[in-house]
Formats: sequence, structure tokens, C-alpha cells
Amino acid sequence: MNFTRWSARLPGTQRRAAARGEHAVSPDRRGEGSVPTARAGQAAEPPRPVPAVDDLRVREVLDHVPSLVALLHGPDHRIAYVNGAYTAAFGARPVGVPARGALPELEELGLLTLLDQVLRSGKPRTVKSRKAPDGRSYTFTCTPVTQGDGNGVLVFATDVTDHAEAAERLRASERRQRETAVTLQRSLLPQELEEPDDLRVAATYHPGGTEAAVGGDWYDVITLGGGRTALVIGDVMGRGVRAAAVMGQLRTAVRAYARLDLPPHEILQLLDGLATEIDANQIATCVYAIHDPNEGTLVHASAGHLPILVRDEHGTVQRADEPTGPPLGTGGWMHSSGSIPLGPGSTAVLYTDGLVERRDEDLDEGIAALERALAGATGTPQVICDRLVRSAGVTPEHDDDVAVLVLQHPARTGPESELFHNAALELLGGVEAAPRARAFASGVLTSWRFPTDLHDLGVLAASELVANSLQHGTPPMHLRLRRTDRRLIVEVTDGDDHLPRRRRAEPADESGRGIAIVATIASNWGSRRTPGGGKAVWCEFALPRPTAP
Repeated sequence: MNFTRWSARLPGTQRRAAARGEHAVSPDRRGEGSVPTARAGQAAEPPRPVPAVDDLRVREVLDHVPSLVALLHGPDHRIAYVNGAYTAAFGARPVGVPARGALPELEELGLLTLLDQVLRSGKPRTVKSRKAPDGRSYTFTCTPVTQGDGNGVLVFATDVTDHAEAAERLRASERRQRETAVTLQRSLLPQELEEPDDLRVAATYHPGGTEAAVGGDWYDVITLGGGRTALVIGDVMGRGVRAAAVMGQLRTAVRAYARLDLPPHEILQLLDGLATEIDANQIATCVYAIHDPNEGTLVHASAGHLPILVRDEHGTVQRADEPTGPPLGTGGWMHSSGSIPLGPGSTAVLYTDGLVERRDEDLDEGIAALERALAGATGTPQVICDRLVRSAGVTPEHDDDVAVLVLQHPARTGPESELFHNAALELLGGVEAAPRARAFASGVLTSWRFPTDLHDLGVLAASELVANSLQHGTPPMHLRLRRTDRRLIVEVTDGDDHLPRRRRAEPADESGRGIAIVATIASNWGSRRTPGGGKAVWCEFALPRPTAP
């Protein structure tokens, strides 16, 4: 094989030869300025000739190149030459044999198809950092070469193992940092959602981006007692540990404020002041909602957050647009509450902006797409969660955090419906109110087939709550009994907004023992102010779990 003839066809060889011809020194100017005036009389040592590239033996050069070199000829890529580095890496290769059988390493690396492309297009191609069978990583450059009517490909491979290992160590470090960040983020979210009696709830969280920064999205489900449930979702603007820390503080504060059983807008009012104290430079959005199974509504308030979407039993999706106030941390705004129906068979979705916001789309278009996806979504809350995330195109490379909270109010039928009952009685006051309430409670609990001990405790609790309302409250008064598959709830409402408190009655006191008795016999009790004035005082008893047959 004449390598001098091949080298003359390599890209750049002819250009370099032409450049040398243009810059060659003419014979009549070789002596000008070559010897200083002071040394003109001294004999100058003749310069040593420098060999031109065309005079070098290409094979000797390629044999000593530390990179891997292989010269392939023809459409079947027959081996014309491999240098010493190539032989040291993969062993000796016979000349004149097609590469598909003689160079299995190229086939394993997927380079045979690349060689065909280079031969057809006449353009060089490079693939970076491919790991070869010898365990080393190489960057391969395939360059077309020509000789008369013959075409070939010069394969030049540079060992980049050190760089590849360093890059892999860096990627592994970034993965560990990201896993740590995501673990931190998830530890600030509820590990297990509370399970309300009347709702089925599921949530999902997808961290955004591939970097290690954590975000400030959060969600929570809080059982308030008396059959009511609070649902919250929020988003602290920005990313990083600071945003996650603010998120954790706000989530903890929401759980504490929820125990006060305040209306949603009052909860947001408290959070707004707290957010300003935590960090005046951090702004957060939030939706706080309360589901009341007795009313079949979702009462909500929003601080700059996206609207709740509700799908009714017929598949119609309604958007809870109003009322919406500014984000938390802005201060000086009076929030207000609104309501949206959430009856049996309905599904509600709370979400953060990462699910619907895209750089190349209007935000309303993203919400409209989510509405369409929710309209056709059926199944359990977790199935709906996953379907909404998929329909929004959320991938591991998504550039923003995504949090989704789905709640369903199931339409119960068959045997399951027998486990959920409501009964209510309006109390007109007077001396006959207490005996009438006891008789009503006894009859209802008997019809619900409660055991004797639970029947008697329920009647006693109803009697004490009604007596307390008659003594300290004002009309209108109502007694409500409710049973679920897990508990019995007794609730009394009246028109006075003074909340009772548990206190220790002295031996001579004729009153003050009713709430203490209720708190002692019941699993839980509480009170809250009702919209439009008045209060509700409730207690609940855990039902015995059915024994397995």
C-alpha cells in the first residue's frame, strides 16, 4: 500500500503544500539580513535542512501516533492499515479483510453504519466518548479519503478515558445531590395522607429539572373533626433550600391554624402575616379549602393560586375562579371565601402552576387543557392523578415542580351506602327540648343498629350538648346525628357565636360539667363558628372495627 499517495488525498494536505509554495523565500533574497553587520566577516554555519511533510514517510508517522488509526478501503471497508496503537488496544488485524468480520469492536460501537454514511456523503463524522470492548473510552473521527477511483475512510480514535471517568464521577455526584435534595423536599411533604371518612384522596409530586435545587410546592390533607376535611396546596416562588424551608414553615403553620377550625379566608389572613415575618422577599401562593359532607360543598379561599377544578357526576368541569386575592407575603389584603358544589360522584383537583404553565403557551390554555383531561378522567384518585400528569406532558426533565391533589366524594350504593346516614332535628327550645332530643337520638341510634354501650354514649352526648346549647345559646337550634363507616358524629348548632370551653367545675357548682362529660366519653370533640353567625359544637365516637369471619 502506497501511503504517500493516500496521504496526498487526505483533507488539508494539498492546502498545506500550496501554503508552503506561496511563502517560500526567493533565491535572490536569501542572504538579506541573515548575518549581522558586526559578524559579516565570520563564516556562518549552514542551516540544517528541515524535511517537508511530503518527504515524511506516512507509515512511520502513523505507527508512532499514540491515537488509534485504521485505514479502510471500498464499500465493504476492507482493512488497508492499522497502526501500532490500534493493534495494542484490540490486537492484530489482517489486511484486506472487510471490517464487519475483522473489526468487531467497530460493530459493537455502532460505527459500521457511520462508516457507510461517511463514504456516501464524503463528509467527516465524529462520535464522542464511546466505551470500547477493552474498557477504554474513545472519541472516533471518521474522515473520507480518496485515491483515483477508489474511496476509503480513515478512522482516528483518541483515548478519552480519563475525561469520561471524570465526567461520570461528576454526573454521579450530581445524581447524589439531586437525590438528597428530592429526599429533603419529600420529607417536608406529608408521608401519608390522612384518610377522611367521606372523601377519597390521592396526591403526587414531581420535582422539576435535573439540577439539585429543591422547590417550594406542597400539599396537605387535614381532618378537622365532625366529618369535615381541610385541603391545602401551595407554591413558594423560586427554588433552593430557602424556598423549601419557607414551604416547610408554612405547611406546619397551616396545620396549626387548621386546628382553630376557622373559615378559609381567615386561615389565609393568618398565613399572609406569617409569610411576611418568615421572609419578606419570599412570596407564596396557596389555596385552602374545607369540605363539609353535610352541605355537599367545598368552601375555599385563594391567595394568588390557580383555580380549583371540579368535575361533577355527569362529567361537566367547573372552574372555581373567584374569589382570588394576592399571594401570601404581600400584606394588607382582606381575603374572602367562596364555595363550589362537591356532591356525591364529584371529583376536585388542586394543582400548582408547573402542571399547566408552559413558556410557549398562555396560562389559560394550559388550564383549559387540564379541564379537558379531567372531563374524561375516571377511576380512583391516584389513577386520575397519574392521567392528568401524563396528559400535561410532565417528564423527569420537566423544568418546574408539579404537585397535584385529587379528591373524590364517592357516590355510594349498595351495602356501602348503609354505612353512611344522616339525621337532623330542629329544636324549638323550652323544657321539652332536652327530652325530645334524647328520644330522637335514641330512636335514630337504635335504627342504625348500634351496640348498647355506643347507643347509650351517643344519647348521653346528645343530651349534654343540647342542654349546653339551651343554657348558653340562642335559637335557632339543630341536632344532627351522622354515621360513617368509621365513626358516629353528634353535632348541635345554635345562633350564639360564643364558643364553649372545657373547665373544671367546683363541687358546689350547678353547671359547667356538660362539656367535661362529653370530652371524657367521646373520642374527640370541638367547636367552631358557623357562617352567618352562631356556632356548632360536636363530638365523635369511633366505631368498633368489624371482626373478620
